[in-house]
This record gives sequence, C-alpha cells and structure tokens, in this order.
Amino acid sequence: MITMKKLSLILNAVLFVLVAVLFYLHFNAKKNSVAAIGMTTNAAAQNASDSHSLSIAYVNIDSLEAHYAYFQQKKAELDKEQASIQNDLSSRARTLQDEVAALQKKAATMTQAQGEAAQKSIMQKQQALQQREQDLRQKFMQEQQNFNLDLHNRLSIFLKKYNENKHYSYILSYSEMASDILLKDTAYDITADVIKGLNEADVK
Repeated sequence: MITMKKLSLILNAVLFVLVAVLFYLHFNAKKNSVAAIGMTTNAAAQNASDSHSLSIAYVNIDSLEAHYAYFQQKKAELDKEQASIQNDLSSRARTLQDEVAALQKKAATMTQAQGEAAQKSIMQKQQALQQREQDLRQKFMQEQQNFNLDLHNRLSIFLKKYNENKHYSYILSYSEMASDILLKDTAYDITADVIKGLNEADVK
C-alpha cells in the first residue's frame, strides 16, 4: 500500500536523479571535447646498407589539429552533435522535473490508485530518459572513436608515402598537453610538411 508520504519520498528521489543528470550534462560537455590524435607512427626504416644511424622526426599534434582542415571540419560537426545531444537530454530532464514538481503539489489530494499510477508513470519516464542518455552517449563515443581512427589512418598513409624519400627511422608525435618527449629540437619538426600534404591530399 502506497501512502502520500511514501509517494512524496519517491518523487523527491526521482527529482534528485534528474538534477544529477542535468548537473552531469552541464559539466560533462565542458570536458568531453574531441580526443586529441596523439600517436606514434613507425615509419619505414632506412635500409641498413645505407646507414646504421637512427633518423628521427616529429609531428606537433597541437599544430596539426589547429591547421588540418579536415580535422577542424569534423571536430565542428562532432561539437555540434554533442551540443544537440546535451540540449535534447537537458530539455527532456527539465520537462520530467517539472512534471515531478507538479505531482508533488497534487500528492496530498490524490487517491492511492492515482498515486500508484503517477509513480509508475514517472519511474517509466525516468528510466526511458536514462536509457536514452546511455544510448546517445555510447553512439557519440563510437563516432569519436571512428573519427580518431580515421585521422590515424590518414596520417599513417601520408607518412608512409612521405617517408619514401625521407627515410626516417621513427616519426614521433608531440603535444604540449600529453607527450613522452621531454625535450625536442625544432630542426626535426616536419609538422608544416605534414599539414600541407594532408590538406593538399584532401583537395585532390
């Protein structure tokens, strides 16, 4: 048997969950930017008969992201989709939150049957919202993963061709935010060549 006090407690619990969802959406959007394409690519090694020394170059991933047109285009598309998802979920959460608040005001005047029906309806809508959030989040994460994989493949294909004449033993990635390289010499920076080559390849 459901009492008005029990119904009120249930509604308060649902309201708490909805507020938590909105809180999560607000702060998660700030940190869920597109993952950087930090990577290390093994280029074709120089023939041992030509030289026994290592020849190393690096690509500045921060500069690549800033000036590679394809990256900027796809990132803008993902950012737009992420904002759309956030707005959709936030709107649905606020609507359900308003419904819970309205139900709380009417709880004292509701019969047991009405209270049970209202509770069931609210719980179903809450579960549907949580499922929608999970589905959209998983779909978006998969799109991010596909985006990063596509970038990795594009860069790898270009570097293999680029290295046919350069004969670098290793081509490394460098980023100000996340890198295993502690010290670098800009003389070995091939970022400008890579950006130019990638952009030209997309135009063809």
